[in-house]
Amino acid sequence: MLMGGSLPVRFVEVWLVDFEFVARPGEPPVPFCMVAREMSTGRTLRLWEEELNECKAAPFSTGEDALFVAYYAAAEMSCFGVLGWPMPTNILDLYTEFRVVTNGLATPCGDGILGALAFYGQPGISEVEKASMRERALRGGPWMPEEKVALLDYCESDVAALQRLLPVMTPNIDLPRALLRGRYMKAVAAMENIGVPIDVAALEVLRRNWEGIKARLVSEIDADYGVFDGTTFKTDRFIAYLARAGIPWPTLPSGALAMDEDTFREMARAWPQIAPLHELRSSLSKMRLADLAVGPDGRNRCMLSAFRAKTGRNQPSNTKFIFGPATWMRGLIRPNEGYGIAYIDYCQQEFGIAAALSGDEAMMAAYRSGDPYLAFAKQAGAVPPDGTKQTHGPVRDQFKACVLAVQYGMEAESLGARTGQPIARARELLELHCRAYPRYWLWSDGVEHFAMLRLYLYTVFGWTIHVGADANPRSLRNFPMQGNGAEMLRLACCLATERGIRVCAPVHDALLVEAPLADLDATVAATQEAMSDASAVVLNGFRLRSDVKPVRYPERYMDPRGERMWSAVSRILGGPPFPGEER
Repeated sequence: MLMGGSLPVRFVEVWLVDFEFVARPGEPPVPFCMVAREMSTGRTLRLWEEELNECKAAPFSTGEDALFVAYYAAAEMSCFGVLGWPMPTNILDLYTEFRVVTNGLATPCGDGILGALAFYGQPGISEVEKASMRERALRGGPWMPEEKVALLDYCESDVAALQRLLPVMTPNIDLPRALLRGRYMKAVAAMENIGVPIDVAALEVLRRNWEGIKARLVSEIDADYGVFDGTTFKTDRFIAYLARAGIPWPTLPSGALAMDEDTFREMARAWPQIAPLHELRSSLSKMRLADLAVGPDGRNRCMLSAFRAKTGRNQPSNTKFIFGPATWMRGLIRPNEGYGIAYIDYCQQEFGIAAALSGDEAMMAAYRSGDPYLAFAKQAGAVPPDGTKQTHGPVRDQFKACVLAVQYGMEAESLGARTGQPIARARELLELHCRAYPRYWLWSDGVEHFAMLRLYLYTVFGWTIHVGADANPRSLRNFPMQGNGAEMLRLACCLATERGIRVCAPVHDALLVEAPLADLDATVAATQEAMSDASAVVLNGFRLRSDVKPVRYPERYMDPRGERMWSAVSRILGGPPFPGEER
């Protein structure tokens, strides 16, 4: 029996399971061995590839009265999916529970199973031995008889590690919520195995020509800015451009410009004229086309790294995941013939979460209006009751910037820089927000005070961040929105995949789904329902809306922020360069 808070949950059998598999870039895993051990009886199963493939289901109990235990269970669930086995009903993932216990704290030996063993003072195999066996496993077969034995022993060593970890971790496991996190790992496995459809022909064109494209791309895009020397970004030239354009830019305490990726991204949103420069800079600095993980079937698949971020969000590789590199690269996403995809994202998710969790009726009313930024301006008396986005667009934009500034924890100086308004006007906007939503601010103050006094914060489903001496109060205030937004999307993924929807990928606050063209509209409606249901569960009945961007073959997905770069690349290649596009 494990205790989940005050709620006892009984299991007849508790199975500790680990797979070894080969996963080539962009491809689903190919499992070649598995070890499973029942916790109380010690019964152990050691199966090699041929035996696994003969099984129509897991060779142990996976029903209501059994508990499946693993470390980063999405890997095991991917193997279940490839083998065609029904998924376990109850999953306890000791990786996610270790993250809950240590999120925000230092873990000197990392978050892997060896790090967890070290954290709890339990013995384990050496990192050198584990790395050696992992390297041999990744090379794949054929296997010598002695290698099979050694790899099964290695696999069993992880099962033995689970057996040591479970008793010492149990006192800190809130089982009902832990099972919800384990449930999400089934959804992760389903999404990782499906992957995102990619225009492989276009990708190959880019890969072949990228080195030649870069210099011409800089020449074309930089013509509007004059900040590059060859392919090198020059800060002094950028400072001169900002002065010419009248764009205020955040600075570091040293007085130097803040040139980190987050600052550049936020400023590009505030000042759309520099968005192409941001895209270009990102493309030159971190885009490696060879690393984009695309399998022979034209699907982008990579490890989603669930629960890796402090907020509990996924953190997939920026080079392997199609949504990681520069935004224009998303133009490579293209549904297969006869299919469509849809990008469905929550509308103003963080505003809605803040309104619901704080219980601020005015904020909830603003969200329900369909345009919370215009509603805020009306509530503040800056726009008449009959004002619209068309009649009062500039004022609405200022109030939108204020709302986003509050969500990002900005103060008046940063808000002024973002909007190009005097600091006095920025202070006035923030004061109007405080007057319009006093209940929200009382709640937000309480969040910060709780975190500083108790040294932790948690979401509605128990995802926890531990507060250290270097805590940033603005980040703490934003954690309930970010953390509960992650909970919401995880639950939406669970509901969608369990309802038979093909979810290609989760993307921050959105889902990318796929369906035959004849079923696309119904799939979109079903996905929106799942996302709405998830928001109602997390927010105690308050429902969030979602926006839809459908793409039907032969169209390709395109993020508006990347359109200019995509067009520039097309022109450089004598474009349009990509099969299926009109000249």
